[in-house]
Amino acid sequence: MLDRIIKLIQLGQVVISDHGYDELAADGLMVSDIVSTINDSRMIEQYSDYTKGPCILVLQKDRNGKPVHAVWRIPKGKTSPAVLVTAYRPEPKRWEKDFIRRKK
Repeated sequence: MLDRIIKLIQLGQVVISDHGYDELAADGLMVSDIVSTINDSRMIEQYSDYTKGPCILVLQKDRNGKPVHAVWRIPKGKTSPAVLVTAYRPEPKRWEKDFIRRKK
């Protein structure tokens, strides 16, 4: 799924959800940070049964190399576009130092 998201972004087939814009603004992130760092992202979780279409949670970095979590999806029943559902700075209290594993 991550490979498909990357390919769609490379093709310019990207949509940012309203919620995505709100969350980006709340954390001082720019769309360009998220789109431009997708090639170096790492998938954390996959949500195949999400009601609006399959989603993945990925770890990305902002322009300063700080961790960002982003949720990407492809609309249910379609092959494009890549939709940025949300992106935010992960809460260190909830994640291990690598920001890939949740704390127990």
